[in-house]
Amino acid sequence: MDTKLYIDGQWVNSSSGKTVDKYSPVTGQVIGKFEAATKDDVDRAIDAAEEAFWSWNDLGSVERSKILYRARELIEQNRSELENIIMEENGKPVKEAKEEVDGVIDQIQYYAEWARKLNGEVVEGASSHRKIFQYKVPYGIVVALTPWNFPAGMVARKLAPALLTGNTVILKPSSDTPGSAEWIVRKFVEAGVPKGVLNFITGRGSDIGDYIVEHKKVNLITMTGSTSTGQRIMQKASANMAKLILELGGKAPFMVWKDADMDNALKTLLWAKYWNAGQSCIAAERLYVHEDIYDKFMSRFVELSRKLSLGDPKNADMGPLINKGALQATSEVVKEAQESGAKILFGGSQPSLSGPYKNGYFFLPTIIDNADQKSKIFQEEIFAPVIGARKVSSVDEMYDLANDSKYGLASYLFTKDPNLIFEASERIRFGELYVNMPGPEASQGYHTGFRMTGQAGEGSKYGISEYLKLKNIYVDYSGKPLHINTVRDDLFQ
Repeated sequence: MDTKLYIDGQWVNSSSGKTVDKYSPVTGQVIGKFEAATKDDVDRAIDAAEEAFWSWNDLGSVERSKILYRARELIEQNRSELENIIMEENGKPVKEAKEEVDGVIDQIQYYAEWARKLNGEVVEGASSHRKIFQYKVPYGIVVALTPWNFPAGMVARKLAPALLTGNTVILKPSSDTPGSAEWIVRKFVEAGVPKGVLNFITGRGSDIGDYIVEHKKVNLITMTGSTSTGQRIMQKASANMAKLILELGGKAPFMVWKDADMDNALKTLLWAKYWNAGQSCIAAERLYVHEDIYDKFMSRFVELSRKLSLGDPKNADMGPLINKGALQATSEVVKEAQESGAKILFGGSQPSLSGPYKNGYFFLPTIIDNADQKSKIFQEEIFAPVIGARKVSSVDEMYDLANDSKYGLASYLFTKDPNLIFEASERIRFGELYVNMPGPEASQGYHTGFRMTGQAGEGSKYGISEYLKLKNIYVDYSGKPLHINTVRDDLFQ
């Protein structure tokens, strides 16, 4: 699974001539190489995007949307190829890979449909013959930094709105999953994206990451990733005041009240915790269950978690962690919880697998009881199939514990009480609250959060607006000489 760079309409090798090995999280073996781009490669990509901007902008949103529709068709027609790449380089089970490609197709379709809906306003000025035309224009050059946990879905979420609104793009995917991104770029190119409009760069963030985000020609940076990376981008991008769209960490509370439909809550929890092996910003990472049903709920949760299969992506219920570093970090967090007095109800280690999967980066579904609210289990984003659980006895306690986080992206509540639902809608300080249902977020929903989860957002009409700058044109069409208080009229006599 080797990948190339795409710069100014050409598929090329890195100017350094160097490549980096890509490992499979399923087997731990090398499955391909990707180009190690240099600063010179970045400069060429950004220069190409700058050169292509005006012609792409002049094309108009309707014509641009036709290219998006065509890319969507090509992806749908060849979707099995993308599904296989996702399974190979990310390790997702086949059902999850298929769902991700469904999301790619849906997002491109959704954004393309906005071509005739991008509008502004005409506001009356100080008098009836003065008008203020407020309309939206693209920022210019967009750098899109995409993560490995949804290697195709996040590419579509960023490329489609950026291109529709007239921006030109430099896409840099995670070094763990370059293949999915390259495949999608090839479909956009095949669909007719002109040269220079979309450029594709791969390489280690440590080599070119800072250089890209602090580049003086970059106008907007959209990134999904860790909070620490987002903070670094904010620092580097501040030199040029680039616009930022940052979706960062999450630590979703999963709240189960005593009147909840237990089967529905458990089924949703299995998805919310173990989807993509817990490697999701909206993954349930903290479990708060009413004391009246706690023991029964936890017993069933352990029983169901025990039944999940790992291994072959074509048959497994849950895939591996993305790399060795993630596996080691997860093991350390669980060990620390045990040493502090927490109880492992299930899991807590790697599974014993055989054949080609014995060296994969798999970790058992892990349920931890009796952990302290201030411990890493409840405070730090684990990004693994690990969850800490606690009893709650009152709604106030549930709200306080749920809000006790530096993150604020997704949250879940299960109850039949409508009053509790509406109260929680006000009290829970998260950008998303899923009530009696699973995620993920919809294309027409605005995916955003509070606190250290980031800034701005993606999806919906609000997400599209993030890629547009509001411009104001003041016009006087009276045809009469103007009177300006600070300028003497007799100067013109």
